[in-house]
Amino acid sequence: MALGLAACAGAPLHSSVKAAAPAQPLAQLVVATPDADHDVLAQLLAGEMALTRTDLKAAAGHYDKAMALSNDPKVAERAAGLAIAVHDDDAARRALARWQALGAKPAAIAQARAQLALDVGDTAEARRQLEILVGSGDKDAWRQFGRVLVGARDQAQAARLLEALATPQRLPADAQAWLAMSELGDHLGRHAYAAQIATAAMQRFRTAETYTWAAQMKFKDGDRAGAAALLQKALAKEPENTRLRLAYAGMLGQAGDYAAASKLLAQGPQNADTYAMRAGLAAHLHDDKALAALYRQLQNAPTDVREHSAYLLGQLAEMQNKPAEALAWYDQVGDDDAHAFDADLRSAIILHGQGKRSDAHALLEQLQLAYLDQPDQLRQAWQADAELYLTEQNYAKAEAAFSRALQVVPDDPGLLYGRGLAYAEGGQVDQAVQDFERLLKLKPGDVDASNALGYTLADANRDLPEATRLISAARAAKPDDPAIADSWGWLQYRLGHLDQAAQTLRGAWLARKDADVGVHLGEVLWQQGHRQDAQRVFDEVRKLDPHNDNLQQALKRLHP
Repeated sequence: MALGLAACAGAPLHSSVKAAAPAQPLAQLVVATPDADHDVLAQLLAGEMALTRTDLKAAAGHYDKAMALSNDPKVAERAAGLAIAVHDDDAARRALARWQALGAKPAAIAQARAQLALDVGDTAEARRQLEILVGSGDKDAWRQFGRVLVGARDQAQAARLLEALATPQRLPADAQAWLAMSELGDHLGRHAYAAQIATAAMQRFRTAETYTWAAQMKFKDGDRAGAAALLQKALAKEPENTRLRLAYAGMLGQAGDYAAASKLLAQGPQNADTYAMRAGLAAHLHDDKALAALYRQLQNAPTDVREHSAYLLGQLAEMQNKPAEALAWYDQVGDDDAHAFDADLRSAIILHGQGKRSDAHALLEQLQLAYLDQPDQLRQAWQADAELYLTEQNYAKAEAAFSRALQVVPDDPGLLYGRGLAYAEGGQVDQAVQDFERLLKLKPGDVDASNALGYTLADANRDLPEATRLISAARAAKPDDPAIADSWGWLQYRLGHLDQAAQTLRGAWLARKDADVGVHLGEVLWQQGHRQDAQRVFDEVRKLDPHNDNLQQALKRLHP
């Protein structure tokens, strides 16, 4: 319109102008566009956008404005809930009043008023509103009651209200409500109340679930025999109940009776959960035959069970040294499966073990991109990448990957230790020492860090008294550890104590045929003049690890 007016202003005026035509009916109509503060839709959209950013305070502010402009009780309800969540008591009272005026349902508004009362510490009002809630006859009243107490800032206050109101005389004829109140009591630290309600529920309803929960209460009290007796009664009622068998097996497992738990689960119908627990129990028992049998059984299980057990099947295949089969199972783990990340991580490690290094690193790079917003998984992906590079003796890339992981989780002890190793193996002694020293500040006296720093100093032939102190402390903590024995033997070599070095390193080599230990032993034997013995050890190392970098360096030193 501004452009049109400007054009008219600049146009020449004609002396003979025709009379203006009558204005059209709509020509004088002015449409008023409300500003954002008075536009209910704009406020609702802004509120929802704030919620996607988890900015509850901003969302509460937008809904506070929206409920004043809207006649929808649901908007006022949402405004009240958000105001209570951000502890804005005045806004909560305004929203509750508006909601009441628009026709709030008695149970729902009583729940919200009870939440507000608990938030401000008004126990009497909270009790009054909770009385209204549970007396409303609403089918979800007791569930809403539980939600109010679970969300209370003062858990002791919530526990007192629970015991006062959720009594056997008042609870409905619904076993689930009784169990929920008992569990809530246990959560709030009122174990005696929880046990009382559990026992009363069992006596009243006599279902497998009530027996199971009452048994768990007895188990917590240390009455294992009583718990077992109740579970046996429950199983007698429902021998095919899978959840019941899982609960009983879990209790037996907690008591350390893995064999009895395995036997119990092997009977009756099977599903993905029973197979998973049976595999865990077999692993505890180191029962390779049972694990192999489970793998065969799962392969022949119904399709839905196999689909839900794809990750477990991959794990079992790995345990049977069947990497190709494990990869195939991991590939069947769905993106929405809780083990999707773990399946991809294991796949990368298997690919690397098959010599497909580029494929392994490419898969880990995909994980790093896919889990950018999930620090725990991102850290694991970077750490796995770094550790694979370490096995390749590509220390520069290993250090870079560890450093990226440390950006996600600064000062993580495992990552600092790994990067320290990468620095040390790559010849960057100062950086390695810095990482190990930082680790020891975070975890004073840590055995592995003490050994790593001591070995790094000894290998670099510097500050040998400090290396002696560190490795001595590690030896005192783990006297039979071959890695620490290797460090001590190599330190003795640096100190010129060849006989002691040879004796210590030979013991470490016999305890564990590690390539790097063999290189150290061979070099000491060579310096002692035992060249044939040294060559035999070097030959064994070459069979263990044909491309061992430390062996190549040692041979260069010994054959200049």
